[in-house]
Amino acid sequence: MPLGAKLNGTLRAFVERQKMFFVATAAPEGRVNLSPKGADSLRIIDDTRIMWLSLSGSGNETAGHLLQSDRMTLMFCAFEGDALILRVFGRANALHPRDPGWADAVARFPAMAGTRQIFDLTIDAVRTSCGTGVPHMAFEADRVDTELMPYFDTLGADGVARFWARKNVETIDGYPTGLFED
Repeated sequence: MPLGAKLNGTLRAFVERQKMFFVATAAPEGRVNLSPKGADSLRIIDDTRIMWLSLSGSGNETAGHLLQSDRMTLMFCAFEGDALILRVFGRANALHPRDPGWADAVARFPAMAGTRQIFDLTIDAVRTSCGTGVPHMAFEADRVDTELMPYFDTLGADGVARFWARKNVETIDGYPTGLFED
């Protein structure tokens, strides 16, 4: 299908039904990163803007890549119902708890242990494709509530900061992620 420049009501509804999505970023040099995301972590702000809450994990590639190149692609696949793939292309930046606007942005999401940053994507193109190669899969449960959040709850704020210092300050290609102020 031709590229559009924004979401429409049908595409917004499709995004809101998805249990997971994928994020792709790349610095000008080095590896391309593609990560699955889930939980109640995505908000459509309007037809040209999406925010998603980044929870702590074993890496922080997206943040590091965005400091090198602000390109981001989000992909949504229909695993249930009618086949469809939606790719949302745009420019994004990371918002950290130290940044102006953090309080308003994070208020859009439920409180979650290990919240690391929010990515704010301005859409410059959307594209759909058939998705008939994507298998039907049933959603069973979200691991965030039973595994991820309890782990970071147990660490506490100081433990989370130590975890970030060990695992989240550089990408696998050595780019800084901006997690802590320089």
